[in-house]
Amino acid sequence: MERIYDFKALTSKGKELDFAQFEGKVLLIVNTASKCGFTPQFAGLEVLNRKYKDRGLVVIGFPCNQFASQDPGTDSEIEGFCQLNYGVTFQMMKKINVNGDEAHPVFKYLKSRAKGLLGSAIKWNFTKFLISRDGETVKRYAPTTKPEKMEEDIEAMLAG
Repeated sequence: MERIYDFKALTSKGKELDFAQFEGKVLLIVNTASKCGFTPQFAGLEVLNRKYKDRGLVVIGFPCNQFASQDPGTDSEIEGFCQLNYGVTFQMMKKINVNGDEAHPVFKYLKSRAKGLLGSAIKWNFTKFLISRDGETVKRYAPTTKPEKMEEDIEAMLAG
């Protein structure tokens, strides 16, 4: 059976990131956009990253331009925007698709493990997936869920 640790993806700088290195950590994977009404959530994601990274939380942002073309920039422009405007220090990845035939394998996997209101399809930017330390439990959060509203679940997964 496939696990989140079986995947690899490219960082915003074009380097391969092997998810196997995150075994035993709690992962928070988010499809992001820099020109979206939810873009200020970058600040909350960074707060979670700084608060919990030493306890085992890994935040990973995957830019996506599939929703109203709200992330049209290059990978380096997107990363620069996130750092400049929101102080993002968590890992930003290469821009991907999250829906359709061209959806990145990580998101195909996540959608198969945690359905949303529209079935498995991701309906908008800033859909969030929280994955437990054992890689088994995958919780999905709507774009409207603010990062701080996830703290109780993050705490529980870090403790578990």
